[in-house]
Amino acid sequence: MITDTHTHLYSEQFDEDRKTMIERAKDAGVSRFFIPAIDSSYMDRMLDLEQNFSNDVFLMMGLHPTSVKENYKEELTFVKKWIDQRDFCAIGEIGIDLYWDKTFLAQQQEAFKTQIQWAKEKKLPIVIHCRDAFDEIFEILEEEKSDDLFGIFHCFTGTLEQAKQAISYNMKLGIGGVATFKNGKIDTFLNEIDLKHIVLETDSPYLAPTPYRGKRNESSYIINVIDKLVDIYGLSFEEISEITTQNSKNVFGV
Repeated sequence: MITDTHTHLYSEQFDEDRKTMIERAKDAGVSRFFIPAIDSSYMDRMLDLEQNFSNDVFLMMGLHPTSVKENYKEELTFVKKWIDQRDFCAIGEIGIDLYWDKTFLAQQQEAFKTQIQWAKEKKLPIVIHCRDAFDEIFEILEEEKSDDLFGIFHCFTGTLEQAKQAISYNMKLGIGGVATFKNGKIDTFLNEIDLKHIVLETDSPYLAPTPYRGKRNESSYIINVIDKLVDIYGLSFEEISEITTQNSKNVFGV
């Protein structure tokens, strides 16, 4: 059993072949798909996905940092309404992104902190999006750290030191296509991180692993990530799949 802990299966990029693409992933052994939220504009698509693939997909709820704009308070109200009225597997993806735009940094920080507090109240994991913002993310995690704070540092791209710091806040590291890139760097130290701290993800349709880099990513390509971890850890394909799936169950509770 293989788990993709982060895949945007509702993306417009899959509108032509979504069912076929998901079947391809299932044929490859991927049987669990965890679906991060972005903002209110994708909610109908997420609910449709859940209805059509109810045995396979698990929805998160949250406001993505790149969607934190002038109307972020309305978006946060939307998130709160949904987490109060039904179950989700996590609050995510949430965090700080300073790669595209620094205009709304203060609002991103407020949204991140608010959603962490909701996750702690609901005893839910968080799934963190971090781009060019490790210091800002860690500052808030330090303020909010507690036994109720746990989750996944999605698409981890930091240093060994940053990996250890993330783990110290009860975070698993989400490892995907970047581990297969020649300049990805994380492959140089991952063997120093115990596999119990690792979960697998694709972030499809983004960040396709080698040899598909630059093309549309999909959940079946998680096989290439596992192959890379086989090389890094010296364990079998089955062992990597089993341990990382158990790690995902420990985080999500399903």
